Amino acid sequence: MTQQSTGSIPYTRHIAEFVSGLSYDRIPEEVRHRNKLLMLDSLGCALYGADLEWSRILQDKLGAIDATRQCSVWGTSKKLSAPHAALVNGTQVQGFELDDVHRAGVLHVGAVVLPALIAVAETKPGMSGREFLTSAVAGYEIGPRVGLCMGPAHIASGWHSGATLGVFSAAAGAARGLKLDVDKTVHALGIAGTQAAGLMAAQFGAMVKRMHAGRSSQSGLYGALFAEAGFTGIVDVLENPYGGFCTTMSQSKDKFNLAELTAGFGETWQTMGVALKFYACVGSNHTTLDALRDMDRERPFKAGDVKKVVVHGSEVTVHHVGWPYEPQGLTSAQLNMPYCIGTWLLEKDCFVNQFTEAMVADPARIAESRKVEVLHDPAITALGPKMRHKVHVELHLRDGTVMKRTVEAPRGSEKHFASDAEIIEKFEKLAVKALPKAQVEQLRDAVMGIEKLPDATVLSKLLSA
Repeated sequence: MTQQSTGSIPYTRHIAEFVSGLSYDRIPEEVRHRNKLLMLDSLGCALYGADLEWSRILQDKLGAIDATRQCSVWGTSKKLSAPHAALVNGTQVQGFELDDVHRAGVLHVGAVVLPALIAVAETKPGMSGREFLTSAVAGYEIGPRVGLCMGPAHIASGWHSGATLGVFSAAAGAARGLKLDVDKTVHALGIAGTQAAGLMAAQFGAMVKRMHAGRSSQSGLYGALFAEAGFTGIVDVLENPYGGFCTTMSQSKDKFNLAELTAGFGETWQTMGVALKFYACVGSNHTTLDALRDMDRERPFKAGDVKKVVVHGSEVTVHHVGWPYEPQGLTSAQLNMPYCIGTWLLEKDCFVNQFTEAMVADPARIAESRKVEVLHDPAITALGPKMRHKVHVELHLRDGTVMKRTVEAPRGSEKHFASDAEIIEKFEKLAVKALPKAQVEQLRDAVMGIEKLPDATVLSKLLSA
């Protein structure tokens, strides 16, 4: 028997009612403004990612097999069909570990919502900027809730949450963009949910890790487009006790909480829980890097001064990023905490210039990484998913000094969010890699003033080289 949510409404249907019924005026102004900044950040990440090796491979291969030329591949002059454009553009957003993350829900949200939604706007011209923003918020609200429901056990058991949870965000945003009614939105979620997949082993050097977000966005887009055409999906995809998403992708029934799926609709906005990155590496590393940055400001030190760095973190942090570093490719380097700490010790930064293929096997970085210990702290794990990135960092210097820092939330997090100016600066630094400065400024202004756009296809035009 299907488990129910508030009253007698199944959880999946309750989500569909929220998505289908969401209007621009129901979204608080602070949420609308935050969402514009989040979108701007994701688009900057995608433009930087347009010329990365894994992005070019997908662009070229899909271009060779795809005769449709309707939707833009951001940062290029290429066009593909809507599903293939979503696949490539999602890969580009997630292409260099620069994009947003809802840490408690464990999801890179913009990478799954925007590629599907912009593809909808391109295939259905006439969507206003207000409708686009409303649809984006619908997408940003749903995936993190599924992540909160599943908890840290989901990723700890080996699922790559960005690939599994992301289908629900993408489907919600695309369904709202297509103005699907409640019944068809239920089916969009049900079609998307059965496509959810992605393995955490991809973090150990595989390009396919970059593609997980794109594939998730594509699956959500398929869900909305197929539902619009009358195709049906699993109507209780999230809560069904046999073969539903939550039971199937969780270690046990006591490892997820269905109430989180619909908690606080219209009052608690998960969009405000999305954090931004100011290091070009996986979000689990950022609190530790901030701790080192703070200690260096208090007492400057060089790599040669450091005897060892001990990081005490959650179980997810240990499994996700704490393994001993071995050169296995750029992806692995960006996900590995010891490597990133070693890089920071040598260069005092971990942004785009610190990660190149030539640096993956750099003996100096590897040597510094060997100074790092990442240890499980059960007390941090016990705090739950909302605190899974908390760390206690001990810096042992060769002169005997031991410095300590506890950091609960990194720069750019929902608890320590960046200023508009910092986010715009990051966007412009990334976007100029693919587009002329004047066009970057036009895109910036279009996103920040999106509610004034009569047609959201302006975005795709400005994203094209």
